[in-house]
Amino acid sequence: MRFKSLCFKEDRQITNLTLGGQFSLPGTSISIKRLGYGAMQLAGPGVWGPPKDPDTALAVLREAVAAGIDHIDTSDFYGPHVTNQIIRQALHPYPPELVIVTKLGARRPADRSWQRANSAEDLTAGVHDNLRNLGLDVLDVVNYRFLGTRHGLEEGSIAEPVAVLADLQRQGLIRHIGLSNVTAVQVAEAQAITDIVCVQNNYNLAHRDDDTLIETLAGQGIAYVPFFPLGGFSPLQSSILSTVAERVGATTMQVALAWLLHRSPNILLIPGTSSLAHLRENMSAGELTLTPETLAELDGIAAMASKAQH
Repeated sequence: MRFKSLCFKEDRQITNLTLGGQFSLPGTSISIKRLGYGAMQLAGPGVWGPPKDPDTALAVLREAVAAGIDHIDTSDFYGPHVTNQIIRQALHPYPPELVIVTKLGARRPADRSWQRANSAEDLTAGVHDNLRNLGLDVLDVVNYRFLGTRHGLEEGSIAEPVAVLADLQRQGLIRHIGLSNVTAVQVAEAQAITDIVCVQNNYNLAHRDDDTLIETLAGQGIAYVPFFPLGGFSPLQSSILSTVAERVGATTMQVALAWLLHRSPNILLIPGTSSLAHLRENMSAGELTLTPETLAELDGIAAMASKAQH
């Protein structure tokens, strides 16, 4: 049976999905499906303002949860405020099994830029913004998003903001702490201050700088959550990926997601979309099994990307 038979038309809701199986966050009572949902695309263009189709945004969230997705990644600086308000409108009161993961460390001024917000005042205000707009008394997981002076990873101490989050955790406003856009050195620095349950970084078939970090975190039982898991740049449209997708009867994006689920058992996915059809495609990726031969073939995409840069 070709995988294409597991894909669904836009007017058909899907259920009984494995969503990649279960993963338990270390030192917590939280056990979630490995395939979740990222809410960033629910905001308007440029992650600013309301969505073009608010009704569809609500429908996407409701169908995701109805299909079994039990963790949603968000932030109050998406919109800003808009995404969290949509989540609250769609799902509040929340199902008891739903885990909402938010992040701090940035702000969106009126010029729509992305600015660093890592002072104690910024982080405290950010926690209260998330609590208010989500309609919660405590946040399940808060990721500190390190925003450097350039795009991508950048070394620099994160001790002060992580210590602020640890204090907010002691106050009962945060249950668990994670990190986003960080190096291995920064992860170790944060772990000296508090327990870290997850790390979110840019990682996919063509961008594999974090291979060693993933293995280190897996050994500690810590979740690794790739953002931009569907790529967004040309190497993922390589002939290898297209050939594999055609052979297994899936889309290239479904294969890219399935590869991540096969890559390591501590990888959790949060693909985002504002489309019901794309939501169903993404969720169905958790049902796709890739053979060892296919996985080896896909691993060649990283080598192709490396050669293209030289």
